[in-house]
Amino acid sequence: MPNPRISQQNVSLEGIFDDDTPMNKVVVGLSGGVDSSVAAATLHDQGYDVVGLTLWLMKGKGQCCSEGMVDAAKLCEELGIPHHIVDSRDVFQENIVDYLVAGYGEGITPLPCSQCNKAVKFTPMLKYARETLGIEKIATGHYARIRFDETTGRYQLLRAIDRSKDQSYFLYDLDQTVLSQVLFPLGEKHKTETRQIAAGFGLHTADKPESQDLCLVEANGSMQAFLDKYIAPRQGEIVDQSGKVLGQHEGVHHYTIGQRKGLGIAHSEPLYVIGLDAVMNRVIVGERSQAQNPECNVSRINWVSIAQPTAPIKAEVQIRYRSTATPATVIPLEGDRVRIVFDEPQFSITPGQAAVWYDGEVLLGGGIIERG
Repeated sequence: MPNPRISQQNVSLEGIFDDDTPMNKVVVGLSGGVDSSVAAATLHDQGYDVVGLTLWLMKGKGQCCSEGMVDAAKLCEELGIPHHIVDSRDVFQENIVDYLVAGYGEGITPLPCSQCNKAVKFTPMLKYARETLGIEKIATGHYARIRFDETTGRYQLLRAIDRSKDQSYFLYDLDQTVLSQVLFPLGEKHKTETRQIAAGFGLHTADKPESQDLCLVEANGSMQAFLDKYIAPRQGEIVDQSGKVLGQHEGVHHYTIGQRKGLGIAHSEPLYVIGLDAVMNRVIVGERSQAQNPECNVSRINWVSIAQPTAPIKAEVQIRYRSTATPATVIPLEGDRVRIVFDEPQFSITPGQAAVWYDGEVLLGGGIIERG
């Protein structure tokens, strides 16, 4: 039953759910932030039997860990719902920490969030909900939407209404099983509405500052500080494309494609990192035009809203979370790969990051950018 105190709040939840949404049990992933708090509160108010679940990912400070667990527990007490904490530190270490360290050590820039969503959060959450709690539905505070396409029989992943907060890019690797069982209560909301709802519910997280960095960055102060705990300094050369030595560096893991700041090189034109050679321990730099490419290959593909095509398709491709999706042709290759040919050359196509392609608001698929 809905919590009487919560139900008395004068908050409009119109449009969050379809009229035929079943009122049943749901496990809500709680980080301790305002978004997941509002997701839990709205579902609870709608009549769902809500169970809170927090994943313990690492020790020390960080929104998703010690402080977050305390805030998540307090929220569950406010709502009068059960709260479970699952020790996921080993899973996080293997799938995120080791993954990042290995990637940076090889001269690529891995994207941890999509990997974390699939391997650490959504799939394990659904498994725990089903096997431990006997619950078939999970929910999170992500800004994205899902709808079922009766024509194709597939669940489609859509951008959030609030495009400035849209997180579908990080969710491209979720499979149909997860998409069929997950709810995104905030997908139809703007961030300002989320905070208004939290305030209306009287949630203690209503004014909690939003996390601005990756959890590992928050916990360690910077990505460099995190990596330096695992990768020893190794001095090498900074060179141009001809091999001319322009400077020195303390490790290729300190650099990423497109980087301009922190090179420590005086030059007549601004220089950017255009390549990382971990074998030769070299950072390759060049002018901005040399950091632009018309195409890239992508592997580890997940076709989301459509089945894998057999012919090239036109789409809008996003190569970074904050980049604008740009027109391109996605060409299927043998195996689990595609080639993306952009209508216009793109700056800073970065191996290890995700390329995600859309048809308007519908996320078609995505994968990891290969080294050129």
